[in-house]
Amino acid sequence: MTRVTHLAPSGEIGGAENVILACIAVGDGWPGAESSLVALGSGPLIRAAQDLGARARSVEPPASLAALGDSFAGAGAVLRGLLPVATTLPSFLRTFARTVSALLPEVIHSHGIKTHVLGALLPRRVPVVWHIHDYIGTRPVSARLLRLLAHRCALVIAVSESVAEDARRCLPSKVPVVVVHNAVDCDRFSPVGPAVDLDRLCGLAAAPAGTVRIGLPATFARWKGQDTFLKAIARFTGQNVRAYVIGGPLYKTQSSQWSESELRVMAGELGLSEQVGFSGFVEDMPGVYRALDIVVHASNRAEPFGLVIAEAMACGRAVVAAPTGGARELFADGEHALAAASGDVEALAGALAILVRDPQQRIALGHRSHAHAVASFNRARFAASLHSALSQVAA
Repeated sequence: MTRVTHLAPSGEIGGAENVILACIAVGDGWPGAESSLVALGSGPLIRAAQDLGARARSVEPPASLAALGDSFAGAGAVLRGLLPVATTLPSFLRTFARTVSALLPEVIHSHGIKTHVLGALLPRRVPVVWHIHDYIGTRPVSARLLRLLAHRCALVIAVSESVAEDARRCLPSKVPVVVVHNAVDCDRFSPVGPAVDLDRLCGLAAAPAGTVRIGLPATFARWKGQDTFLKAIARFTGQNVRAYVIGGPLYKTQSSQWSESELRVMAGELGLSEQVGFSGFVEDMPGVYRALDIVVHASNRAEPFGLVIAEAMACGRAVVAAPTGGARELFADGEHALAAASGDVEALAGALAILVRDPQQRIALGHRSHAHAVASFNRARFAASLHSALSQVAA
C-alpha cells in the first residue's frame, strides 16, 4: 500500500489542512509512499502539497454543498439545505470520482466531514481512512450520515483522546479508532528566525518600545473566541499593550464565521481601534509567533486539538490557552502554558495580566514550552504514530 490520496475539505490552509501537509511531509508513514491530494476548491493548499512532491488537484464544489454545515444550525435548517444539494450532487460526485480515480489511490485518507461522506460514496473500493479533526457529536445530521456510511470506513484516526471518545460514542463499535496527535515542524517553528512586522502588516503605526504584543491566531469560526479575546484586551486600554487578530474566514459554511468587518466594529465599540490590528491570513506563521510576546488560544467550546498552542510553544512563546477538549492534553497549566477558562473574559484578562507585568515569567514560560513542544509534537513521533495506525489498514 503505497499510493495515498488525501481528501481536503478546502483549498485554503487551516488546522486540518496543515495536518494533511504533515502527513505528506513524512511520507504518510510508509517508506516510499506516493502522496496525492484532492481538495474541495482551489487555494494555497494545492501549491503547498505540490511543493512537498504530491500530485494535487482541486474540484470546485457547487455553492449549495460548500455552504452546507450543521455546526451552528438546527437540524431542520440543515435538512432544508440538503434539497438544493440533492440536485447538484450526482454531477459533482461523478467529477469528484473521476478526479480521485485518476490518481489510482490504494488508500483514501479523508480530512473533513464532507470529504468523509464523499469518500465513502466513491465507486473505487479501496480502504477509506477518516482522519477526524472535530467533534462529530456536535453535528447531529453529519453524525447520522457518518453512522450510515461507517461500513466504508476501515479506520478512524482522531487528533486527540477527546475527539476519539466522541467518535467512539457516535460511530458503530466495529470501526477502529486510534489517536494520533498532530505534529509541528520544529525546524520551521522555532524561536530562531525572522519575525513578521505585524504593525506594518496591519496598517498600524509602529508601536512604542516596550510594547507587549499579544496575538490570537485562528480562523474566524465564531467558536474560536475572537470576541472573548477583544473583551479581555479592553481591560488593558491605555497600557503598553497591542493586540493582533490573525487569520480570517476559511470555509464557506453559512452562519459559522465572523467577518472582519464584524470584528472591527466590535473592537471600535470597545475603544480598541488604535490598539488592535487585523492581519488576515499570514503564510509565515513562525514569523508571526516570533513577533508576539504572548499567544492566546481562546476557543469558547471544546477544542479538538489546538495546533496554534503546539506551534506557539515550539516557537518558545508564552501561551495562554483554554484547557478544553483536546487542548487540555497539550500542556500542564503553569508549566508549559497558563490556562484560562473557556469563554471567560475575566480569567483570560487575569492570565494575560500576570504575563504582561512580568517579562521574566514570559521568557521562562517560553523556554519550558519550547522544550515540551519539541519533545511531544515532533514529526518523527508523528510519522511513527501514523505508520502504526495505517498498519491496521494494511492488516
